[in-house]
Amino acid sequence: MHLLFGGSVMDQKISVKIAGRVFNLTATSPDAEQLYRLAAETVNKRFAAYTRNYPGKNVSDLMSMIALNETALRLGLQKDIDQIHEAENQLARDLENYLKDNGKQ
Repeated sequence: MHLLFGGSVMDQKISVKIAGRVFNLTATSPDAEQLYRLAAETVNKRFAAYTRNYPGKNVSDLMSMIALNETALRLGLQKDIDQIHEAENQLARDLENYLKDNGKQ
């Protein structure tokens, strides 16, 4: 949790459990803490699903598969965002040109 006390900022120490292991982290804000906890919950759900679907795989292999899939998802979303930004920029250029052309009349 991000706290102001006596004019200084204090970080919040938190613990999250992933695949049965506890990880101690520092959250720099309430939003960061919420994201860490949500991320841990998401990883644990994926871990449970992968454990059911791939019995006999070790924790390291399962976590590697989760990391790969989550990263591929993130990269796909980033590509979509980049395409949306480019479309937005093109629309802004088109609008500017339209307004410039109509101002000449």
